[in-house]
Formats: sequence, C-alpha cells, structure tokens
Amino acid sequence: MSASHLARLDYSVLQQCMHCGMCLPTCPTYDATKLERHSPRGRISLMRAMADGELKLTKTFGEEMYYCLGCLACMTACPAGVNYAEMFEAARADIETAGVLAKPKRNFIRWFAVKFIFTRPRLLRLLGRGIFVYQVLGLQTLVRKLRLTAVLPKSLRELEPLTPTVRRHFSDALIREVEAPAQPRHRVALLTGCVQDLIYSEINRDTADVLLAHDCTVFTPRLQSCCGSLHAHNGELELAREMARRNILAVEKSAGSLAQVDAIISNAGGCGSHLKNYAHLLHDDPAFAARAKLWAQKLKDIHEWLAEIGLKRPTGPVAPERVTYHESCHLCHGQKITRPPRELLRAIPGLELVELPESNWCCGSAGIYNITQPAMARQLLDRKLANIGTTGATVVASANPGCSVQLEAGLRQQAGKPLRVVHPISLLAEAFRRTESKP
Repeated sequence: MSASHLARLDYSVLQQCMHCGMCLPTCPTYDATKLERHSPRGRISLMRAMADGELKLTKTFGEEMYYCLGCLACMTACPAGVNYAEMFEAARADIETAGVLAKPKRNFIRWFAVKFIFTRPRLLRLLGRGIFVYQVLGLQTLVRKLRLTAVLPKSLRELEPLTPTVRRHFSDALIREVEAPAQPRHRVALLTGCVQDLIYSEINRDTADVLLAHDCTVFTPRLQSCCGSLHAHNGELELAREMARRNILAVEKSAGSLAQVDAIISNAGGCGSHLKNYAHLLHDDPAFAARAKLWAQKLKDIHEWLAEIGLKRPTGPVAPERVTYHESCHLCHGQKITRPPRELLRAIPGLELVELPESNWCCGSAGIYNITQPAMARQLLDRKLANIGTTGATVVASANPGCSVQLEAGLRQQAGKPLRVVHPISLLAEAFRRTESKP
C-alpha cells in the first residue's frame, strides 16, 4: 500500500535530513535503547523509503512510529531545520489509513476516545462529571484502599494511578464570556482546552485574572472544542482540521472576528504548539485558509504574550519557597519558548528558582504515550522525578496539563514530603492576589 500522506509531502521536507546524528543524544527512545530505528534519523530514513515506495507499510513500521514520543527534541537539535513534526503526523496518518495496527480493542479505544468523546465537548464534560462524582463520594479512595484494582486487566491496572482529579467547576462556570479590566489596553481570546477544562479549570481562571491584571479584556468562548492535537498526533488529520474550524468559529462568535483581538491565548504547551499549526493544517481550505493564517499570527502562549506586552511584577509578601521548572516538550521544542516562563517565576517575590537538570527532557506523558507505551513512559518519569529530587524544590512548575498529570501521579507514589505541581501562571496569580490583599 502506498504511503499517501508521506508521498504527498513537499519532498524537500524528506530530503532535509543530513544524517549527521546531532539528534541522537536528544532522543529519549534512542538514549534508552541505542537502536538506530528508535532514533529520529532512523525513523526519517524509514519514512523517506516509504514515500519513495522502497518499503511497504507494515505493522513493524506502524509500531515504530508509535514508539516515538513526538517530543520534538530532535527539531531543536537539528542544524538543518528538519520538520520532523510534519513527517511524523503524515506517517501516522498513513498507518491509520492502511490499518496495519488494527485490532478490535485498539479500534474501539480509538473510536471512543479520539473520534467520539474528544470531538463532543458536552459528552466529554459529562464523562468528567461522572468521574468527579466517583471521586467526591470517596469511591476512588475506597477502591484503592481495598485494592479492588487488582481485579482489573493489567493494562487498566497500570493506568488507574494516572486518573486525575476532576474539578467541581469547569471553566465556563469560573470565567464569564467577557471580562474587562478598569482600563483596558488589549483585547484577547482565552482558550480553555478540553482536558485542562476538566482537571485544571482553576488554571484557566488564574490565566484570566493575570490577563485582567495586565489590562486585557478577556473573551472566553463557551464550550470550546479540543484543539485537535490528539487527533493530528494519532493519524486523524481530517478530524484535526474539523477541530481547528470549530475553534476558529468559536473565537469569531465570541469576539466578533479574529481581527478584533490582539492575541489568542493558550496556557497549555502541547495545545499551543498545535494551535500555532492551524495555518498549515487548513492551508488548502478555501473557506478557512486566510482565517487560519490570521489565527496562527495571533496565537500566543501566555508566557510569550506577557513578555511581549511587558510583565507586571507583583509586590505582595510571600513565604520563601523553592521552585524548579519542568519544560513542556512542545513549549520548548515546538514553540521555542524557554526564557519567558523562567522570567515570570523570577519576578514573583519570595520564589527561588532552581534549575532542573535535564529540564527539557520528556517526562513520558507525551499526549497519550503514557497510556500506549507505559513501560517507556515510566522509565522517563522515574528519570524526571530523580532529577526533581536533586533540586530540593517544594514546588514543580509545569505549563502543560499532560505533564502535570504525569508528574502528580509519580509524586503521589513517592514517600516523603509532597511536592506541589503548579502552573507558572497560577503562581503569578497567587502573588497578585496577595498584593491586592495587602492592608
């Protein structure tokens, strides 16, 4: 079967790789196995051979592409500017079209999660509400205490500790559709995400508060859709395009038009990297190409936006606290944003920022990688937790919901003093609130 998505790529994208090997030490899977096929260079060779028709699209190829984390560390290291992300998504789309990994269980999980739940925001919230009731009634605690999870299949038993705490209130209940400061200088649209909306809605409220403190009128569209990164990274490019169209329409409906906002704000590293790709994703859509291009120009990570307009420093008193910063792969490698989060943390009175060894090394979350490849994900998490342990920090700052879920799950299983995992913007919001409460 021909590799249609890879074959349709601009061939220069496939030719860019010089096979220099600069990517090898940055690749977590190659570092763990030292096998060429588990390296970016090896995978690019396979993808190029597939596009040239020299190799057949097989189950082995499919398994290799899904063994890749998609962390994009190779793109940061690459001196030739290889667009690995584009090839990676095209390869996975070919794998799903060919059906080489198809199995009844896998097919059902993909249909239920990728095609059903994460394309229907109301159903996703309904599922979240069910988990919330299960947790707030103490059933989760009881199940864990009685070790009832032992009766689950091994795959589900390994996943259960990753279950995040669903919040009582979702973002729409915490943030009005339009909120304005006393003296507005900017107009921004705030994206609240899907998973973040369920399990970290307070981060969205904190983001709105920080934007208001920076004189931004905040438009928060109701019932937003998934950004589409889950779909694009798992071979469902057409669904990713549909999610992009929905989000563009949602912001237009809330703010009037894309042209009427100065920025579209994302506070999730992984989502933001994909959201900035809407122009490429919809480049051949006659109804949305121009709008997607404007969207991509205005899409800003929250740290990036605050640095652009001038970060305000809170002045409220705070107890001294040591914080270390874990970098989301798609924030540092995908969006190339590394300095602004650190500058934000250093601006908070009382916080001591301690650099995390291998701060930009993947924690193993990688979207749903910790679900599909639990062994490698656990190995990477253990490495990350060991590095965190060397810092003496009491707070781990993380700007991506997937990373936060992964880190919290790992830290819950450790003995000793618990560490808080907090978004940098929430630490800033806390500091602003202390400033406001000063006598």
